[in-house]
Amino acid sequence: MLLVTGPVSRHMQAALQRTYEATPHPKLVVAMGDCAVDGGEFGQSYASCGAVNQVIPVDATIKGCPPTPLELMNGILSLLRQKMNPEKMA
Repeated sequence: MLLVTGPVSRHMQAALQRTYEATPHPKLVVAMGDCAVDGGEFGQSYASCGAVNQVIPVDATIKGCPPTPLELMNGILSLLRQKMNPEKMA
């Protein structure tokens, strides 16, 4: 599982893509915090790609600035439950 905790700056875009590609299957990506989810106060600019999903696929988002530990655990557990029991989520 990749847990991305901030906006993706332009100089880190390639590193994030390489990390994603090197992650073995089954791979999960969680965007944690407002900056990772939608770019936050940084948005998208010459220096920032903005949200993580602009660079790699994201399986779950956890909003907050920052999210509480409980919100983080609930988000991760919810994603794992969904991946383990996809027929129950329909």
